[in-house]
Amino acid sequence: MKLWGKEFSKDALLKKVGDISQIGGVKLYELKEGNQKGVDAIDFRTAAGFNFTVLPGRGMDISYAEYRGIPLCWRSSTGDVASAYFEPEEKNWLRSFFGGLLTTCGLTYCGAPCIDMDKKLGLHGRVSNIPAKNVYADGGWEKDDYIFWAQGKVRETTVFGENICLERKIWTKLGENRLFIEDTVENLGYSDTEHMILYHFNIGFPIVDAGSKLICPSVELKPRDREAEQDKENWSSFTSPVAGYKEKCYYHRMKPDKKGYVKASIENKKLKLGVYIKYIIDQLPYFTEWKMMGEGIYVVGMEPGNCLVKGRDKERKEGRLQFLKPGEIRKYRIEVGIEEIK
Repeated sequence: MKLWGKEFSKDALLKKVGDISQIGGVKLYELKEGNQKGVDAIDFRTAAGFNFTVLPGRGMDISYAEYRGIPLCWRSSTGDVASAYFEPEEKNWLRSFFGGLLTTCGLTYCGAPCIDMDKKLGLHGRVSNIPAKNVYADGGWEKDDYIFWAQGKVRETTVFGENICLERKIWTKLGENRLFIEDTVENLGYSDTEHMILYHFNIGFPIVDAGSKLICPSVELKPRDREAEQDKENWSSFTSPVAGYKEKCYYHRMKPDKKGYVKASIENKKLKLGVYIKYIIDQLPYFTEWKMMGEGIYVVGMEPGNCLVKGRDKERKEGRLQFLKPGEIRKYRIEVGIEEIK
C-alpha cells in the first residue's frame, strides 16, 4: 500500500506501530448529548487525509466527511438527531435531516409528500431514521492491503404492510481517498412491495463555492418546476450564497460509459479539489440535482435513484414505480471519492 508517498508491505508497516489504529481504521462510539443522545457512530480514518463518520443509529448513513481537514459535505442545523425524534408527517422529515455526505431516502417511498393509494406519505421515507441492527465494524489484511468496514441491517416493516430490509456495507482501504457503499435490499414479506430508493449526497462549502461546477454526462435536463426553469441554463454553475434563494431541482438523463457506469462530480478548481460519485445506471437509472444557494442552506445534492422526487403517487401514475416480489433482492453499489485537480 502507499502511505505518505511511500510503499509499505504489511510486515514493514506493522513493525513500526504498536497497533494498526495508530495509522487508521474504525472506532465505534455513542453520541451522548441533547437530541443526539443514543446515536451510534463509527469514525473511519484512511491515513490519506480522508476521514468520515457512519451512523448505525441513523440508517447507516454518512454524517460527515473531510479530506486533509477540508469539509466535503453540508451539515444542517439539526445535527445528528436520534431516531426517536423522527416526525414522518408532511415535510417534518426535515427536522431530522442532518445532510451529511449521504442521507438515504426510501425504502418504500421517497420524494414529495403525497397521498398514494389512500396512504398519507411524508417526505423522503423512513430508512434514514431507523437504527441498524447486527452492526459489525472491523478491519483485516488482504495481502498488503488493510481493508476496514462497517455493516448493518436496517429493516422497514409494519404489521399488515411492508417487510423490507436494507443490508449495507461501507468499506475503504488504508491509504485511499475513496469509499464504497454496497447495499442489498430484500423483500422479506409475502406480497409485492413498492420500492423507492434515492441516494442523497450533499456537497457543501468549501467544495461548493462561487465558480464551482457540477461535471456529469447529462444528455437531457428537465427542470422540476417553474422555479427551476429560471436560470436553467446555469444548472451546472454555482454562486456565492444568495439571500432568499429558493431551491431548484433538475432531472438528468445520464449517458453511461462503456461499462455502464455514470460518474458525477462537483469540482472547485480554485481549491483544486473535487468530490465524485460513481454508480451503475442499470441499478439507479435516474439522477436528481438539488441546487440550493441559500444563506445557511448552501448545498448541492447529487442524487442517483430508482425514482424521481415527485412523490410515490406520481411515480405510480407515470409508470416509474418499482416493486419487489416476495423474496426478491436488489443490489446497489456506489463509489464516493476525492479527486485532486491539477
